[in-house]
Amino acid sequence: MATEVVHPSGGYPTGSPLSGPTAGLDAPRQAPWHVLWTHSHCEQMVYEQLAARGFHPFLPRVDMWSFRAGARRLVKAPMFPGYLFLNEALDKAAHIEVRKARGLVRLLGDRWDRPAVVPESEMTAVRQVAASRVPAFPHPYLHEGRRVRIVSGPLADLEGVLVKVRPEKGLLVLSVHLLQRSVAVEVDGTQVVPA
Repeated sequence: MATEVVHPSGGYPTGSPLSGPTAGLDAPRQAPWHVLWTHSHCEQMVYEQLAARGFHPFLPRVDMWSFRAGARRLVKAPMFPGYLFLNEALDKAAHIEVRKARGLVRLLGDRWDRPAVVPESEMTAVRQVAASRVPAFPHPYLHEGRRVRIVSGPLADLEGVLVKVRPEKGLLVLSVHLLQRSVAVEVDGTQVVPA
């Protein structure tokens, strides 16, 4: 499963800081990253409206298998269903303009003057996965100390507390804490080093 960043024309608008083969990686913008919550299956519609209004939305997508009419097909789906990101410094006028997008539920945060911000380190990881086109798929949001259940294998249906996340299994889990969502990326264990 590969990832893709989508724009109506197939990429970001020409001249946008988020255009080109490394979409979103070299963004010189110093604006904070916000999260937009959309109605079900409205991520692309909200993205298109905001891009047309001159905002800088970011909608990372992954390839997923879909089963329809007895056939299995590979389709593009949002990396974080129901959400997209916005790289913008928002004043009251900009906030109102963003809220006008059809399909938008709300901008995450306490109030218009205190929108939630995703840390740059998390967005850099998401943008790097989106630009790399390495296989990626949705993964449960896991953290140490959380109660979990094993869903397959010889220990299926056992529950316990996750004591340690073990990266040597070949999966790197990228999390957006504000969304409480994660994405797992297959990696070669020899290519991972401590941060």
